[in-house]
Amino acid sequence: MEQQEEKNQIGATEARLLQAMSVPEAESNEDIAAIEYSAYAGETLPADAPKAKMYDIVEQIRTVSDPEIPINVYDMGLIYKINQNDTGDLYIEMTLTAPTCPIAGVLPQQVADAAAQTQGVGKVEVKLVWEPAWTPDKMTDEAKEMLELL
Repeated sequence: MEQQEEKNQIGATEARLLQAMSVPEAESNEDIAAIEYSAYAGETLPADAPKAKMYDIVEQIRTVSDPEIPINVYDMGLIYKINQNDTGDLYIEMTLTAPTCPIAGVLPQQVADAAAQTQGVGKVEVKLVWEPAWTPDKMTDEAKEMLELL
């Protein structure tokens, strides 16, 4: 009985999150994986502004962690791609550990906001992707070691 109550509560939370994201409620994991979601932050840089170094961008993204797992999203292997164009704008692809992650609409925005705070970064788009699916082997060795300590 408790498990069913907990499952209903998680389902209700997920529905509220999808509604807040202005995304239709999904019926299954496959439906959730088909949902496209992007988060945006930042402003256009002046034409003569120096562009951020990738190391600085990654370090800023490392300030974002899943609240349930005290490991940053970069070391968890959730960041799949970071592209910086000539204007300093960023395009980032990230995933989550599971399509039903209750903070699906929170982490991409936190990554966008963090990246946009990097000196020399313009507009930021963080797209949530589901392919390839996340697996623990995408984690850095440091992240794997931290999980063993938990």
